[in-house]
Amino acid sequence: MNRMPLQKRTLALLAVIVPLLVLFVYVALRSGPLAPVTVTVAEVEAKSIAPALFGIGTVEARYTYKIGPTVAGRVQRLEVHVGDRVKGGQVLGEMDPVDLDDRVRSQESTFKRAEAALREAKARQTYAKAQLHRYEQLFAVRSTSEEIVATKRQELQIADAVLTVAREDVARARSDREALITQGDNLRLIAPADGLVSSRDADPGTTVVAGQAVVEVIDPESLWLNVRFDQISAAGLAAGLPARIVLRSRSGHVLAGRLLRVEPKADAVTEEMLAKVSFDLPPDPLPPLGELAEVTVDLPALPAAPVIPNAAIHRENGQVGFWQAMDGDLHFTPVKLGVADLDGQVQIRDGLKNGDRVVVYSEKALTARSRIHVVEHIPGAVR
Repeated sequence: MNRMPLQKRTLALLAVIVPLLVLFVYVALRSGPLAPVTVTVAEVEAKSIAPALFGIGTVEARYTYKIGPTVAGRVQRLEVHVGDRVKGGQVLGEMDPVDLDDRVRSQESTFKRAEAALREAKARQTYAKAQLHRYEQLFAVRSTSEEIVATKRQELQIADAVLTVAREDVARARSDREALITQGDNLRLIAPADGLVSSRDADPGTTVVAGQAVVEVIDPESLWLNVRFDQISAAGLAAGLPARIVLRSRSGHVLAGRLLRVEPKADAVTEEMLAKVSFDLPPDPLPPLGELAEVTVDLPALPAAPVIPNAAIHRENGQVGFWQAMDGDLHFTPVKLGVADLDGQVQIRDGLKNGDRVVVYSEKALTARSRIHVVEHIPGAVR
């Protein structure tokens, strides 16, 4: 009599447990750890990509003139300030001559004395020649002795030697005088070419050493960028390629430029290539020297080849490849990568063909046993 109620209770319990178990399995397979991984896929297609190189550059002046004295001295006056435009040959300032004017006057006196001594030596030589000629005629008619003629000949030789020394003294005094005058001219700080004053490193009254710059002048029409590119992706970098320049102070404003040259010496420490990029048109207003800029150089377009998004590339067990979706299953396929562009597209040299489907984004890491659920977009994933 007790068997019937027991069976009813068992059936009732099963009626409750079985649906709960089915619901649990359904939930576990749909949203639990056993649920399929949500992924987005892309279809491989053959197309040509235009790779580009991105680098960071610094604004520099191609022609910079550091103007200063050739000897140590004190700055007497400066007539220009930073930002002033100057013309070639314009006097920018002057150094204090100290005692240079007195030394020039002293050298003038020395030069005049040397010229007077030269005139005297010429007169003595002329007189000695005349005396020798006269005594040679007297000796011819036996009116004087041979010893006197020899003495007069020796006096002429001495006069010739004195004249030679006098000429050397005049040349030396002239050279010393011209050197002092040139030194005086060097005290003037003169602009060698048209330009813009970029710095003023000393003020009047400051003592500077020989070769120290007092004023720096740049050619504003010769601004260029010293750019660094990663050596790994620098293949194809050559002079003449177009470039896009974005100065840090003008974000969003793209300036046109061109790769002027690739430096023959790279940076072995940072593993970067160095290049010079020029502006097609000088920026207005001019950027300050030393400002950073983002430079993108467009490389020649490549022939058509299979292309996939860079986000699809993974590394599994030391191999570079991608997860390929085939009939709902996942297969990791190793590939050989080619060139990539700045839009995130990578050419595949080997391992893919047109029409293959590859996983681009996934909610979590994939394995060969993962079940996938393909959607158009995963919330929070970067497109």
